[in-house]
Amino acid sequence: MTSVTMDAEALATATARAAGVAVRTVHDVAGVQAVADFFAEVWRLPRSNPPYPAEVLHSVVHAGGAVHAAYTTGHDGSGGERLSGAAVAVFGPPADREAYSLVAAATASDRGVGHAVKQAQRGWALERGADTMRWTFDPLVARNARFNLVKLGAVGAEYLVDLYGPMNDGVNDGDESDRLTARWDLRTRPAPATAPADDTDGRAAAPVVRHAPDGGPLAARHGDRLWCRVPGDIVALRAADPALALRWRHAVREVFTEAYAEGFRATAMSRDGWYRLIRNPTPTTPGEDPRP
Repeated sequence: MTSVTMDAEALATATARAAGVAVRTVHDVAGVQAVADFFAEVWRLPRSNPPYPAEVLHSVVHAGGAVHAAYTTGHDGSGGERLSGAAVAVFGPPADREAYSLVAAATASDRGVGHAVKQAQRGWALERGADTMRWTFDPLVARNARFNLVKLGAVGAEYLVDLYGPMNDGVNDGDESDRLTARWDLRTRPAPATAPADDTDGRAAAPVVRHAPDGGPLAARHGDRLWCRVPGDIVALRAADPALALRWRHAVREVFTEAYAEGFRATAMSRDGWYRLIRNPTPTTPGEDPRP
């Protein structure tokens, strides 16, 4: 076991302890079914129609992938375990030395559980020889962007337009499925969670180049830095005003597709909902959810 892998396992253990969970891989029928049911609850679907059926998850495990599950104990006073987070990962072609995270989710009330699950995935992937991990997320979901780009230190490697076509779950109804691909360098130890996360220096002085559907600034640019704003809560906006949510989708898409064609990449998300994009950021070592 390499020093990087040992360090990753120690970090995963510490992160899980801080979140108050135990994270482990599941292989048994009951455990995998519970994860499928958990994903159905997250995506507001009936358990009879989960986004990732148990048989699919079993196939992933059988093919050498992993289903990680985070369990919280003692919340109801009974001492029993409660599933509070889960993630699924597979491998790409061996030459890529890259793992792909199909999905990851955690209950909103369990702070730190998602981080614990991702660190467990990182240790698992490193132990098997991976250098990087990829997954996709909705670029309009600011909290996910901040988690992926700031807390984990991933980079938005590509912008994908309407990747999955129409989706009929309880989270994405009425929207188009644009996704941003996160690429995570597994061999670089993540920055401490207390590290400065916002890149507001220069943004206020940068000229506004586009306006958002709400009339406020959408994008500002200064040289090789570009900032793009997203809604505070796109999931709530979809439910309240689907037409406005779709206008936001198209507006942000236009900014990102033009910027990525110029060589910009998303590298951070501020607490107030602004992406930071940098032209040609320093590349990482070579080589989730397809839903929210």
